[in-house]
Amino acid sequence: MFRFASLGSGSRGNATLIQAGDQLVCIDNGYAVKELIARAEKCSIDLSKLTAICVTHEHGDHARGVGVLARKFDVPVYMTHGTYQGADYGKLDQVTLFYPHDGALQLGELLVDPVTVPHDAREPTQYVFEYQGKRLGVLTDLGCPTPHVIERYKDLDAFLLECNHDPQMLREGPYPPSLQARVGGDYGHLRNEQAAEILSRVVHEDLQFVVAAHLSEKNNAPELAEQALRAVVPNLGDRLRILKQDEPSMWFEIH
Repeated sequence: MFRFASLGSGSRGNATLIQAGDQLVCIDNGYAVKELIARAEKCSIDLSKLTAICVTHEHGDHARGVGVLARKFDVPVYMTHGTYQGADYGKLDQVTLFYPHDGALQLGELLVDPVTVPHDAREPTQYVFEYQGKRLGVLTDLGCPTPHVIERYKDLDAFLLECNHDPQMLREGPYPPSLQARVGGDYGHLRNEQAAEILSRVVHEDLQFVVAAHLSEKNNAPELAEQALRAVVPNLGDRLRILKQDEPSMWFEIH
């Protein structure tokens, strides 16, 4: 079995579960543990079965609950040296620090391949997961597409892709100019059209799921993200799904 589910995606908290054989991995945790457990129960998952936590970067909406989660269930944590230095996680009894260029991590039969991305954090990475020849790409929290990113996210079977904001909504929204510049800059977050550009470069007929993630509640709308993605890949059909901040997603099973 190779499947994934979002427990929440957005600026108020992020966590994604990946189940691959005997491995149950949580990518990030921006939630209090009690809330995360409740969200996981809605997906019929017991978090005491976690085998690893992989952290993308140190920002609070991704990492504020990592240390508590690791201690509660005695779970090993994997992150870059910079991500570790960028925040206080408390005592971590099992932590593996890596450099993204060192290559993939091996968690049982699951390969976890870190990908360097442009984002305003200490040493941010995203991940491509491979299990029994199938590949899942998780790509959020980056400010712009790069040739390196495009190359690393080819030949996927499922793609969880940030569609953070619509430029017009960002300009006309409540954020002050400094925050608008940060979000819309090359080290901030992907606008819908940038996500669509990435998708257009990596899409192929065997891509089973495209899951739009990390939509801003103030600066985006699901219909705008969907419109941008379908404009470049009109035949997405029901392969396209959009994540929500306040509720877990369904399980997406990769066949």
